[in-house]
Amino acid sequence: MKEFINKIIIRSVLREQTVPYTSFQLAKGFRKLRLTVFELLKDIFLIMVGVSSAAIGIESFLLPAKFIDGGVTGISLLISELSGISVSVFLLTINIPFIALAFKVVSREFAIKTACAIAALAVVIATVHFPEITHDKLLVAIFGGFFIGAGIGLSVRGGAVLDGTE
Repeated sequence: MKEFINKIIIRSVLREQTVPYTSFQLAKGFRKLRLTVFELLKDIFLIMVGVSSAAIGIESFLLPAKFIDGGVTGISLLISELSGISVSVFLLTINIPFIALAFKVVSREFAIKTACAIAALAVVIATVHFPEITHDKLLVAIFGGFFIGAGIGLSVRGGAVLDGTE
């Protein structure tokens, strides 16, 4: 097991250094690998909580009250209302050019995280059905905006976005 971990450390962390590796270099590489994995897991957790919050905002508040959000999500809600096709289909298709642009302009890691977050949001909206919470338009606007804003904020904190225009 120790040899396997050492091979992972050498391949992923210590690529730029010369062979043979000292035990100090391996320990330092192991620490760096552990921190990298911890950061990735934290980012995934934040993105998933953000996706859940945004899905609650969209499904429990905006969709039943026929409210529209801004950005790609709003365009998806509008086209879905007009065409009768699911919102999740439009969330995926309209965001494709923005993900490609993020890949070119920002970074590969950001584009991959964003694509996964948008796909997760589309899957949650298509499969999980949240109950309608209120019919009051003011409460729909306040809490729908809160849940969507919290979801977007948590996703941004995790290194991704849920809407291509962000």
